[in-house]
Amino acid sequence: MPKIGMEEPRRRALIDATIHEVGARGGMDVTVGQIARRAGMSTALAHHYFGNKERILLAAMRHILSTFGALVREELARVETPMQRLNAILDASMDRRHFEPETVAAWLAFYVQAQQSPEARRLLRVYALRLHSNLLHELKQLTDPARAARMAQALSALIDGFYIRHALQDQAPDRDDIIDILRDYTCRQLTETGQP
Repeated sequence: MPKIGMEEPRRRALIDATIHEVGARGGMDVTVGQIARRAGMSTALAHHYFGNKERILLAAMRHILSTFGALVREELARVETPMQRLNAILDASMDRRHFEPETVAAWLAFYVQAQQSPEARRLLRVYALRLHSNLLHELKQLTDPARAARMAQALSALIDGFYIRHALQDQAPDRDDIIDILRDYTCRQLTETGQP
């Protein structure tokens, strides 16, 4: 019988365990039992809180996306100008916490799951739209709307692409180099329009 007041800490423990277990195994080939053991509880209790493995994985992804959103808001609160805000979004997108092995593995598993699960696909779409919207909002203040839309699309693709390359290739640029490349691309595109 679940103890009163323990639901939230146990859910969080299962979410953390899911991220670590996916990271340790390098993908979604995990069982609810393995996740529950890592969280220090029974498989039955894990099923009680989430129902099945897909729901636990979705909860883990919601947690990662929520952490990412909070990080973006935190970075944006520190700056004022559109260019500073744009750089803050790029920095948050490439924050060192996203490059922890468990988080990288969870993101890659999430991309795979989104091919099969409508709910995972919806979450991935929310993330992509939010990133695009944040970039577009700042870029529209720096250049014309058409160029801003193209740049937001390109920056979103670069962020996701570099992240996946970093996860899968030993020779991919490191996080600091990726930020430099993103900023260089942005400056070059804005310079073409006479913007700083």
